[in-house]
Amino acid sequence: MKIALIGASGFVGAAILNEAIDRGHSVTALVRDVSKIAPHPRVHAVAVDAQDPKALAEALKGHDRVISAYNPGWSVPDIYEQYLKGASAIVSAAVAANSWLLVIGGAGSLEIAPGVQLVDTPDFPAEWKQGALAARDGLTALRRETRLDWRFVSPPVFLEPGEKRGGYQLGGDQVLFSGDKPAGITVGDLADGVMNEVEQPAHLRQRFTLGY
Repeated sequence: MKIALIGASGFVGAAILNEAIDRGHSVTALVRDVSKIAPHPRVHAVAVDAQDPKALAEALKGHDRVISAYNPGWSVPDIYEQYLKGASAIVSAAVAANSWLLVIGGAGSLEIAPGVQLVDTPDFPAEWKQGALAARDGLTALRRETRLDWRFVSPPVFLEPGEKRGGYQLGGDQVLFSGDKPAGITVGDLADGVMNEVEQPAHLRQRFTLGY
């Protein structure tokens, strides 16, 4: 397939890029800095502002799948506003380009108990809170979008570097557990789960999660 990958140079985006290449797909890597994308015969790096819906819509045209690993950066002081500006632009561009869209969000909006989301618990780390709230509000907006073939994936509570090792399970809106502890996953297996959904879509207009 021909895949457009927004945020292809980030931690998650780079893992998805590698997995897509390994599976034989052609990827348009949509990034702020094309120098961060290593040359590859099946990768075409394009500099585009993910917060510019018109420019992004042009870049998305002609692709079979669009994956958004957009993140303005955890160190950005106004990450809440910046994330939502990008999320809104990506959805607008995807609608304009009539795209199939998968958005990678965060774990904060997963339920840790009935009606209680992780981001609302007292122990949720302050340094991640604004980004998590933004991803939650982005998901809420996405759920109102009926014109788009979308899906949203939340990593589990613990996302760590590492290659694929398999053996993960899928879930829905609740935090996955491994025994009495929240589940984790390597970024390699997160990328594997994303690409499985790309190749065999199973979560139309749904959020899903995955973890060991």
